[in-house]
Amino acid sequence: MSAEPSTAATLDLLLRQRYSCRAFLPQQVDTATITRILEIAQRTPSWCNSQPWNAVITRGAATDRFRSAIFDYAASHEREPDFAFPREYRGVYLERRRECGFQLYESVGIARGDREASARQTMENYRLFGAPHAMIVTTDEALGVYGVLDCGAWVNNFMLAARSLGVASIAQAALGAHPKFLRSYFGLPADRLVVCGMSFGYEDAAHPVNRFRTSRAAPERVVTWVDE
Repeated sequence: MSAEPSTAATLDLLLRQRYSCRAFLPQQVDTATITRILEIAQRTPSWCNSQPWNAVITRGAATDRFRSAIFDYAASHEREPDFAFPREYRGVYLERRRECGFQLYESVGIARGDREASARQTMENYRLFGAPHAMIVTTDEALGVYGVLDCGAWVNNFMLAARSLGVASIAQAALGAHPKFLRSYFGLPADRLVVCGMSFGYEDAAHPVNRFRTSRAAPERVVTWVDE
């Protein structure tokens, strides 16, 4: 059964509209809307239908308490993620990373090479970019890399579902870089490994940091066809 053209167009539109929002309005997202996003994301496929994702979501005063606590912690502690960050970026991956970074810094007036200013911008991750909600996503440690892959798919679908309902978001490795703090702060079991965090809410469309969009490689750059 083939999909209707309008269905493909809707998916394409959502993928084009979704972006990493880095400035939010203080307005809360109502519980019914968040619940609907979660219901849609829960249809994410997973290894043996294990559905390994668990999420902690903050709202109201809890978000502000967490914002303050994680910022203070990150300002005085080195990153110790449960899952190692990339060893290096090289070749085309380095090019893409630099392009994205330059776009971000240019949008907020940071000159190339200004490490002090770029460090301050990085710390905005821990202010949650002003978002009214934070989310921490975890997986069962016994599921290994497959649990992480499944959680990544769920995170992506959460962001697309959010976009479909007018809610902006940004997935954040930075929030997940301090799992010891997160397990203590939220009372997470030792066998729950932190995959990433997310900030979400309603975008501040007037903020210059939300005006640039990253590029995508053409399919022929990432696919090898085998015909025989």
